[in-house]
Amino acid sequence: MPDRKRFFLTTPIFYVNDAPHIGHAYTEVAADVLARWHRQAGDDTWFLTGTDEHGQKILRTATANGVAPKEWADRLVETAWKPLLDTIDISNDDFIRTTDARHEEGVAVFLQKLYDEGHVYAGEFEALYCVGCEEFKPKSEIVDGTGAFEGEKVCAIHSKPLELLQEKNYFFKMSAFQDRLLALYAERPDFVQPASARNEVIAFVQQGLEDLSISRTSFDWGIPIPWDDTHVTYVWFDALLNYVTAIGYGSDDPATAAEFARRWPGNHLVGKDILRFHAVIWPAMLMAAGLEVPEHVFAHGWLLVGGEKMSKSKLTGIAPNEITDTFGSDAFRYYFMRAISFGHDGSFSWEDLSARYQAELANGFGNLASRVLAMNAKYFGGVVPAAGEEAEADLAIRELAASVAAAADARIETFAIHEAIAEVWRLVDALNGYITEQEPWVLAKSEADRDRLGTVLATATEGLRALAELLHPVIPIATAKLWAALGAEATLGALDAQPIREAGRWGRLPAGAPQQPLAVLFPRIEVETQ
Repeated sequence: MPDRKRFFLTTPIFYVNDAPHIGHAYTEVAADVLARWHRQAGDDTWFLTGTDEHGQKILRTATANGVAPKEWADRLVETAWKPLLDTIDISNDDFIRTTDARHEEGVAVFLQKLYDEGHVYAGEFEALYCVGCEEFKPKSEIVDGTGAFEGEKVCAIHSKPLELLQEKNYFFKMSAFQDRLLALYAERPDFVQPASARNEVIAFVQQGLEDLSISRTSFDWGIPIPWDDTHVTYVWFDALLNYVTAIGYGSDDPATAAEFARRWPGNHLVGKDILRFHAVIWPAMLMAAGLEVPEHVFAHGWLLVGGEKMSKSKLTGIAPNEITDTFGSDAFRYYFMRAISFGHDGSFSWEDLSARYQAELANGFGNLASRVLAMNAKYFGGVVPAAGEEAEADLAIRELAASVAAAADARIETFAIHEAIAEVWRLVDALNGYITEQEPWVLAKSEADRDRLGTVLATATEGLRALAELLHPVIPIATAKLWAALGAEATLGALDAQPIREAGRWGRLPAGAPQQPLAVLFPRIEVETQ
């Protein structure tokens, strides 16, 4: 499909050793907004998410729960991880599990290729290992323990003691790719985003890369090394490959291979704590295999609760349904995409969520929609009014709609989701101000102002049409209700089929189109106070 822009987007695949919290959901929603936007723009879009099910952490968790690791993974995927996608309204095209046959087969093909071409060798290794990170820790992330762990070396991220592992492993010659990686970062400044993440990656690689241990012999829960089944593949080497195995890498089926050629390279959204794996190890692996590196690696910040990163072990993890059961999935999606600068850390608080829900969603957008449709019903019999001669105020709304649509699309292209929503919200605020200034309820009192009344309400209605299209990737449920009430479903077709980059093109909703009553989009919520 050469005439369509290609957009392949991934989230990290998440460990199934515990249930998801809002930190996981934050990444999923961000990816979903981007995917829905590109899909609605007509781009050849593919959105991948999934679960990471191998490694020592999963094995230990399963054993502690008295079940085999695959049984544990199956249980968590079906009862927690897939339901999460429904809870927050995720539109993924595929869901990859590292226990899928397609993945395990692709990993074996990739490993064999690297081995055959001399990128892998056998060696002995001794280093401090963090089971939580599933990583031999670099010196920069090893700190002295305190309290109960005084006198021990602990992981700077998990604050738990590190284990000294000594094994005979297979190693990937990652050090050989140091210069090529630095050249990549220099030639493509937008490869790693945001700039702070890029600088961190460059500094890390400039310090010198060591070869990477890619196998384990101390446990057996993993994908066997194809030429030596006494070793299993290091979980990160296995996990990173999901981005290519999910779209057909390693398959000898021509149709599946063609799918890989169509989709790759991709765009990766990751948390900043796993940036190094995606911006250093992963492109080096791809270079070794003769594959293209990703288009972009975007590292978002952490969600903080009470000043700390979201964590189940520290009891700061909040389940997504704790929010959606009260506020709904649209509000969940809107809040996290609007309130936090994407790419930076952000703090969650119930007070801020409640305040934004009321001020921005209920009073700002929801009330605007209900007022306009109610006036159309009252003054024009429930059809789209006909516009007459436009005044300066009307033209200003028309021009703003075109401006915010273009600006929001440009922000999406740079992964600045919060800025895209802020652009669109300029139209929400402008329409609320426009209605206040034009006072259609006063115009309705005089037959002489009938044409002017029609123009004002036609302008406001067309503005809502543009907002429904532009906000659909963010709040899909509310905008679908609005779209149907506007009469747009019957006259223009399905909302998700509207070309979002043309949302600012004025006059698409035909005069006389019958409208429907609109239920309250964001009902008032009584939040209990202590």
